[in-house]
Amino acid sequence: MIKKVDHIGIAVRSLETTLPFYTEVLNLPLLGIEVVESQKVRVAFLKAGETKLELLEPTSEESPIAKYIEKRGEGIHHVALGVDSIEERIQEMNEKGITMIDSEPRLGAGGAHIAFMHPKSASGVLVELCEKKG
Repeated sequence: MIKKVDHIGIAVRSLETTLPFYTEVLNLPLLGIEVVESQKVRVAFLKAGETKLELLEPTSEESPIAKYIEKRGEGIHHVALGVDSIEERIQEMNEKGITMIDSEPRLGAGGAHIAFMHPKSASGVLVELCEKKG
């Protein structure tokens, strides 16, 4: 079951130049910054009501985010939906004919278990399924 929009991922070239807009202009609280080595990305989390914004800065030119920015520029990268039992949701999506980028959950930022749907299955939107334990 989908519980909520967990977060919106936004690709940025630099957290240092982008964060002041969110923290000083919009007055959104910064919840933390972490590096996700497996994705070659540095992530800043901001609280926006019941949803979070996830700013994604590449730490390498080989990062999927660096490639995204090179091709499309900065901006909204993905929408993450909070789910219960990510393994069951992946199976359900497969049964419904949705092409999954991730056939198995992987570890994402904040310790979440994540899996992405291919944008071709979601009208051009990269959708992330996100299960947070505890």
